[in-house]
Amino acid sequence: MASRRQASQYPIDIKALGWLAVKRRTRNNPEGRKGVAPAPTGKSGRAFRVTLPRFVRSSLKDQRHPVMPMPLPTLSLLDTRVIGVLVEKQHTVPDTYPLTLNALLAGCNQKTSREPILNASEAEVQATIDHLRALSLVIESSGGRVMRYAHNVERVLAIPSQAVALLAALMLRGPQTVGELRINTERLHRFADVSTVEAFLQELAGRASGALVVELPRQAGARETRWMHLLSGQPAVEVFATSSSTDGGADVVTVAEIAALKANLAQLQQELAGVKATVARLCAELGIGGT
Repeated sequence: MASRRQASQYPIDIKALGWLAVKRRTRNNPEGRKGVAPAPTGKSGRAFRVTLPRFVRSSLKDQRHPVMPMPLPTLSLLDTRVIGVLVEKQHTVPDTYPLTLNALLAGCNQKTSREPILNASEAEVQATIDHLRALSLVIESSGGRVMRYAHNVERVLAIPSQAVALLAALMLRGPQTVGELRINTERLHRFADVSTVEAFLQELAGRASGALVVELPRQAGARETRWMHLLSGQPAVEVFATSSSTDGGADVVTVAEIAALKANLAQLQQELAGVKATVARLCAELGIGGT
C-alpha cells in the first residue's frame, strides 16, 4: 500500500475510489460521515457505504490545505541565465528541447537578446546546472546518448506559464517596461495587450509566498517605469533612479551595464590577442621583424 507521503503527492479522484473498501450495504446515506465517500448505488437502488483508507483521507486533507512553495535562495546571474535560456528554447526550438550542455552553453553566451552579455565556460554552466538541480529548478533526462536538461520553474514557483515567460524575459534581458516585455515575450507567450502583461506582473509582485518582480522607480525623462525580477535579490534602487540634482544631470551607469562592459572588454582582449598572434606568424613567414 502506498505510504501517506507518497499518496499526498497526487490528486485523488473520489469517483474513481467509489467502489474501494466496501464494508457493507446499507439503506442510510453516509455522505455526512467523516472519511466516507459519497455512496454509489447498485441496480437495486440500495446504497453501498464506502470507507476510504487512511492514506487517502490524509491525501485529501493535504489537498484542502496546500503547502505554500518554499522560498528560494538568492540566485546568481548565471543561475538566472540558465533558467531563462531553458524557458526560451522550450518555445523557440521545441524539437531540440530539452537542451544538451553544449546547446545550453551557446544560449548563455548568445550575443543577441541578452543583457548583459556573458562569456561563461562549460565548467561554470555545468556547476550551475548541478546547483539548480539541487533546487529542483532544472530536471535532468538521459533518454539519448548525452544528458539533456529542462526547467521546472512552473511547479517549483507555483506560477502559470504566462508568468514564467515574463520572468524569462527579465532574466535574459534585464529590467524592461511593460511594453518592452510584451514585445520580447512574443515568441514565448502572446499577451493580448499591455494591460494583461501588467496584470501578471502585479500578481507576481503581490505573491503571498514572496514577490518575484518589483517595479523600479521612474527614471528622469522616462515615460514608463521598468520591472525587474527578484530571483537574484532586491535591487539597489539608488542605482536605477537617476538623480537630476547631482553631477549636473550626468548619466548613471547601471550594474547591468557595468557587467556588459566587462564582458565586452574581455572579448576584445581575447580578439586582440588572436590578431597579435596572426601578425606575428605572418611576419615570421615573410621574414619581417615584428614590432
